[in-house]
Amino acid sequence: MRHHRYLRDSIDRPGLIWRDIARIRAAAPLVHNVTNFVAMNTTANALLALGASPVMAHAAGEVADLAAAAGALVINIGTLSPEWAESMRLAMGAAARAGRPIVFDPVGAGATAYRTESCRRLIEETPPSIIRGNASEIRALAGASSGSKGVDSGDDSETALESARVLAARSPCVVVSGAVDLVVSAGRVARLSNGHAMMPRVTGLGCTATALIGAFAAVNSSLPDAAAHAMAVMGIAGELAAAESSGPGTFQVKFLDAIYALTEADIRARLKMEIA
Repeated sequence: MRHHRYLRDSIDRPGLIWRDIARIRAAAPLVHNVTNFVAMNTTANALLALGASPVMAHAAGEVADLAAAAGALVINIGTLSPEWAESMRLAMGAAARAGRPIVFDPVGAGATAYRTESCRRLIEETPPSIIRGNASEIRALAGASSGSKGVDSGDDSETALESARVLAARSPCVVVSGAVDLVVSAGRVARLSNGHAMMPRVTGLGCTATALIGAFAAVNSSLPDAAAHAMAVMGIAGELAAAESSGPGTFQVKFLDAIYALTEADIRARLKMEIA
């Protein structure tokens, strides 16, 4: 049974998602991650399972070279420090000059003034291509009050929709926010309802979603599509993993297996996406 509807009836969205996956598996694009210690292992393994080639590097002396050579740059401020912030600045500048997509995850924005201001400085100097955060983080970046609880969200996706639209227009960029994943760009909002309640019980899966967006952006020049397709794969893999898991520990292993073994038939059977 199919649960999806599309912007135009002629669009074969599952086919387009599968085409992106095939491109990733064939090309193994290099995805440069300046990310946090908590998520590095899960993120790298998920990118490998998808078919991409991850590199985790944050030394100021090499990030510019790597960012320029990679297919996409992923910035995640989860374990932020002044030294890492400078490396992020250098990497983002180099990626922008080389024309590489930049995916930015403002982990914990709104929780502390330091995090919020660090994010704002980085994205004002070099606007990212895509920003993916929870509802509270998106509201904080847009200047609205947020219900951030550390790195967790106290707001829901629909509450953040107007902030996402403001942020998307200001940068300009594509903005992605969950738990019902919203992919917001100029004149378009995609809603993806795939996923499972166990996913927030595994640390680093939000960061993993950001990294997967980087892989899709490396092979698809339509950034709204790249972001939506990555979130679809993330949610569908979560559903497949949950069906075989007894708890968060087994879920994490099964999630990687689900990404690796994902088929076009899985996407056609499970995709829940609305685009307006």
